[in-house]
Amino acid sequence: MKFYKITFFLLLLLAPITLLAQEVQLVILDKDTRETLPGATLQAENLETQVSNNNGLISFIPAQNYFVKVSHVAYESQSFQLRPGMTREVLLERKSTALGEVVVSAFETDRPLLEQGAAISRVSEADLYRFNERSIVQAFNTKPGIRVEERAPASYRISIRGSALRSPFGVRNVKVYWNDMPFTFPDGTTPLNLLDLSNIQNSEIIKGPAGSIYGAGNGGVINLQSLQQPNQNKISSELGFGDFGMLRYRFAVDQRTENGGISASYVHQQSDGYRDHSAVDRKVFQLGGHFSPSAKQTISTNILYSDLNYQIPGALTEGQLLENPQMARPGSVEQNSSIAQKSLYAGVTHSYQILENLENVTSAYVQTSEFENPFILDYKRELQHSYGGRTKFVFQDQLGSVGLRLIAGGEYQYGKTAAQNFGNRDGVADTVRFADDLITTQGFLFQQAEFELPSDLILTLAFSENFSRYDINRSIDAQTGVPSGAERRFDPVIIPRIAVVKRIGNNAAVHASVSSGFSPPTIAEVRTNEGSINLDLDAERGVNYEAGYRAGWWQGRVNLDASLFYFRLDQTITSFTNEQGVVLFRNAGATDQRGIEALLDYTLVQNPNAFLSNLKFTHAFTGHYFEFRNYESGGNDFSGNKLTGVAPNSLVNQFDLTTSLGFYLNLTHHFVDEIPLNDGNTVFQEAYNLVSARLGWRKTFINRWDLEVYAGGENLLDESYSLGNDLNAFAGRYYQPAPGRNYFGGLKVGFRY
Repeated sequence: MKFYKITFFLLLLLAPITLLAQEVQLVILDKDTRETLPGATLQAENLETQVSNNNGLISFIPAQNYFVKVSHVAYESQSFQLRPGMTREVLLERKSTALGEVVVSAFETDRPLLEQGAAISRVSEADLYRFNERSIVQAFNTKPGIRVEERAPASYRISIRGSALRSPFGVRNVKVYWNDMPFTFPDGTTPLNLLDLSNIQNSEIIKGPAGSIYGAGNGGVINLQSLQQPNQNKISSELGFGDFGMLRYRFAVDQRTENGGISASYVHQQSDGYRDHSAVDRKVFQLGGHFSPSAKQTISTNILYSDLNYQIPGALTEGQLLENPQMARPGSVEQNSSIAQKSLYAGVTHSYQILENLENVTSAYVQTSEFENPFILDYKRELQHSYGGRTKFVFQDQLGSVGLRLIAGGEYQYGKTAAQNFGNRDGVADTVRFADDLITTQGFLFQQAEFELPSDLILTLAFSENFSRYDINRSIDAQTGVPSGAERRFDPVIIPRIAVVKRIGNNAAVHASVSSGFSPPTIAEVRTNEGSINLDLDAERGVNYEAGYRAGWWQGRVNLDASLFYFRLDQTITSFTNEQGVVLFRNAGATDQRGIEALLDYTLVQNPNAFLSNLKFTHAFTGHYFEFRNYESGGNDFSGNKLTGVAPNSLVNQFDLTTSLGFYLNLTHHFVDEIPLNDGNTVFQEAYNLVSARLGWRKTFINRWDLEVYAGGENLLDESYSLGNDLNAFAGRYYQPAPGRNYFGGLKVGFRY
């Protein structure tokens, strides 16, 4: 501290001489402690990156005025206009995970997490990159109430509070947005496996019904964001590798422009897979732009092309699992059970500040996809086209002592699919069995009012009006020889939500909410692979009651986020498998879903100038005590049984360590309780413990080069488990074995120009 004071005093004395030489002298400081910060970077377009020395000093001679950005890994960035001859202090605020400072955009409101009246989890960029970077699975599974399953590489299934019961494969009953645009298709399915990890920078997950603002669905909402506006000119490349032939490489370019920036990336990932017939090959190209035509408006564009191929090994019986967990289900190899999908997705988002207190944000997208799926029992081909959009108006004002924020808007999606089902003869499409033109339409209007009341109360009243329809026009039916048609319309359904938040001082708050959910069956559940059309399948309806507590202590170094909920669901949709192995669906009466979810994190060390610069622990607990309330099927009464596919308890423990030399260590332990695999609760997946680790080193050289090297291991205890079982499987084919102990590594290089 004494040296800093002397240095700054000398800078003031030398200011006249400095001005003559047009030299810039900046001292970078911690805003709270006033300690100098070495390793801070100063960046601007067409300017060589500058780095503060051991005394926090940046000194150079600029050729002109620049709009600069000063950054440090442990601090919030700061931007300002820099002039030749400038001498000043730059005070940086320490980054914090305090709940009162972490801003989320859930329910279309940018508020601190502390002020949100719902159960929300954030998956940050740091969360995504503390594991093997081949998928999102492990990062999302560190959050309470969320489970991402991977029955085979690139074959995802997402469960938010047990919502995967009706999803034997794929992502259903969960609404997904990517860069503020709908990424869930009009038919209710989400091809999340088309995205690479690098296409996601941050994620927000709303748990439970969110229909008041995001339309139909009981399983929650996932908002994904990629890099929107590059803050520097940079070329980067990555190389990752691992067991089972895993290889992933990526190239990316970020280019700033006069009023925005452009980013482009290409990534290719492939692997042979742990099991026989489980290889995957995925190529993803993304081009994004962000522009500000004027001070009042911004435009963001995104183009995503994905070419995905992966093999499906199939589920095993217990005997086959014990004999050889790496084997494929008999018939999978011979029939070339696999999926090939090429998809092009393009969208644009426009934001306009109409008045000082009135803003509009509108997004639109178009999408086309070719899908081919040879399976043991049949061979499916689909050509899909869809488009849609979303718009919202946000009005804010102060009415005396009451703050008011009104949000109103709508969303519309239309999709058309030409679907053909053939016989499968040794992996080749045989005679056509049936061919359908599938048309799906869904939309909703939403309104929301937020009142900031005296006594630190925030009241939210919201509702939406939802409608949906699908039409099935069968042009070929080999069984009957007669074309036919079917349609299903769901009358407009109003979904309300009420929430209240009460702040307790600056660092704590309680929240409570009641929200309604409505989830119609997807067209894949009505029209099944053997050709039947089940128009009697009803929509799920539910009501969620929730209360929670959030608090932070020790300047945001200790944070707790906990919630209790009770979700009463009627007309629950469940899956079952007939004697031919075809997955079918039915309404299963009602379920009671009670749960507790809690996340606790505490940072013991946070000092960027010390050798041990950061030391953090995180614990996440999920208690899901779900059961069938009223469910009879096939002469069996399953009432009172545990809900199929849901683990009652799970616990995640994380340890993160960072040093000033650039070394870091991430350790993760994940316990999952036993999981019932059928409605009768006669077959269970045994409880298991997963341990993973990642050790790495990252550093910046010569002010321009960024380098990172890492290595790690997964399932270090070599547990035998399935990361996604088949539920209510016929002939006992429940198990999809996951890899045992395996290792990975990688290298990242970036150059700023």
